[in-house]
Amino acid sequence: MHRVILIFLLMGCALAQAAPTEAEVGHDDMDQLLEERGVISRLGSQLKLARSNVGEKASDLVMSAMGFLGVPYRYGGNSADTGFDCSGLVRAVFEQSVGKILPRRADEQAAATQSIDRSELKPGDLVFFNTMRRAFSHVGIYVGDGKFIHAPRAGASVRVEDMRISYWQTRFNGARRVPLPGGDTTASSR
Repeated sequence: MHRVILIFLLMGCALAQAAPTEAEVGHDDMDQLLEERGVISRLGSQLKLARSNVGEKASDLVMSAMGFLGVPYRYGGNSADTGFDCSGLVRAVFEQSVGKILPRRADEQAAATQSIDRSELKPGDLVFFNTMRRAFSHVGIYVGDGKFIHAPRAGASVRVEDMRISYWQTRFNGARRVPLPGGDTTASSR
């Protein structure tokens, strides 16, 4: 199942509209992690294609997030060692991949980012959901092709899901883009 999800994830990244980048720069640590998990050997060519078609910062974000696949959910969690909750995962990915420190809670992350239309979503953007009868109670990172990566709930692990299934469609709260220093934004930066 994880292999199928990763294939869809990488295909979505390859379809994203962004300027090409230097494919191999700064990816050694992630390559090593993905190789250890057996992903590189199975999906190496798709991974290279995705990197060449997605902006460097967005690619770094998505690749960093993918490195956390399988990490268990933990309420209030903010590290791979102890587990993540949804906003802890987002915060860790942004801090590690682009050096941006986001607020801790999902609703605070929504308030600190730029609202965009769902049709403008690009890999690296944030997607928010109302899962607890309050706005912006859940957050994930858009990875392309209608999919996002998140830490879903107690008893589950970080995974990729399709936003188009009815559960997520009915709870969708909005999309946001993270402003970066120098006026860049995650998904549109090179």
